[in-house]
Amino acid sequence: MPRVIGTDIPGNKRLEISLRYIFGVGPTLARKICDDLGFDVNMRADKLSQDDIARLNSELTAKYIVEGDLRRQIQNNIKRLVSIHAYRGQRHRTGLPVRGQRTRTNARTRKGKAKTVANKKK
Repeated sequence: MPRVIGTDIPGNKRLEISLRYIFGVGPTLARKICDDLGFDVNMRADKLSQDDIARLNSELTAKYIVEGDLRRQIQNNIKRLVSIHAYRGQRHRTGLPVRGQRTRTNARTRKGKAKTVANKKK
C-alpha cells in the first residue's frame, strides 16, 4: 500500500482510481497527474517504485493544493464567512443547509436530532 502525501492509497486498484483517495484529487486531476508524469492509468498502484512515489509527491505538493492545506483553506473560508456575519456564515454556524436547499421537508440530518413528524392514527 503506497503512501502519498501522508495518505495510504490502495495498491490493488488502478493508479487513476487510487489517486482519488487523496483529499482534493478527483477523476480529472488524477488523469492529468498520470499524464504529466507519464504513468499508465491502468497500472496498479503497488507497482509504483519509490522513485515514482517521490515524483508523485513532489508533483502534488508543487502544483496543487491537496490534503491538509486544502482542508485548512476550506475551514478558513468558512470561518471568514462566519466572522463577517454573511448569510452563508450564519447557515454554517447553525448547521442548516447553506446552498439554498429547502428545510421544510428533508434536511433533517443537518438540523440535529430526529424529530417525530406525524404519528399514524389508529
